[in-house]
Amino acid sequence: MKLIRYGPPGDERPGLIDSGGRIRSLEGVLDDIGGESLLPASLERLRTFNPSDLSVVEEGVRLGACVGNVGKFVCVGLNYLDHADETGVAVPEEPILFMKATSAISGPNDDVVLPRGAAKADWEVELGVVIGAPAKYVNEDMARQHIAGFCIVNDISERAFQMEHGGQWVKGKSFDTSGPIGPWMVTTDEIPEPQDLKLWLEVDGYRHQESSTSSMIFGVDTIVSYVSQFMSLQSGDIIATGTPSGVGYGYDPQIWLQPGNVMRLGVEGLGVQRQQVLGAPH
Repeated sequence: MKLIRYGPPGDERPGLIDSGGRIRSLEGVLDDIGGESLLPASLERLRTFNPSDLSVVEEGVRLGACVGNVGKFVCVGLNYLDHADETGVAVPEEPILFMKATSAISGPNDDVVLPRGAAKADWEVELGVVIGAPAKYVNEDMARQHIAGFCIVNDISERAFQMEHGGQWVKGKSFDTSGPIGPWMVTTDEIPEPQDLKLWLEVDGYRHQESSTSSMIFGVDTIVSYVSQFMSLQSGDIIATGTPSGVGYGYDPQIWLQPGNVMRLGVEGLGVQRQQVLGAPH
């Protein structure tokens, strides 16, 4: 299944994508896509519905973040060999974890509004993991049973905030609109091998990132298991699994996002995002 949320910001409604690519409403079936609706039993119940029996949603409606009321937005840093190399750091021996504020989450095609003082805004296409069954102290061979599905994440970063202001990376990772997710969450039955998905990102039509999740240092099962050793994962939590090379930080000279730029990015089987970059509000 491809599960979505559509409608104005703050008033998104649940839906799914049918075999013809149309949005079908899940109003009256679910309150939202998130939390308990992502438990295995809830997803199995959804599969009993015939999409043709659900009402069609008008074309052109805004798509919101594909998961609502996210409790935790966990990220993995430097998880592709080529990205670690371009940043000039050693390959990590264990996953590098950091958090992104949930207030950063936005829709897959919403504008990205640079924060005040932004000087080094950067892009990062990533495979996102959406937790279904809660996970705590999970073994790798059981990790997949705790995943509801996958989505695209653009882990937009302000590198000056991240690296030049002391403290943790979270300051450069959490400005509003810096965490587009979606367009939809695809359940695991449609993504049987998450370690073999192509992913890419373009800015103004130029392809900066192009790789495969097969190049991850730590795979999806390892990441879910690893994170669960340090914190419990709840239904609807999101884990962004890292980005490949081709970020603006890795160029010489470095390249940063500017107002007017348009980003397009995709992960195989998970759709495409598009965001226009706007300048900071006065």
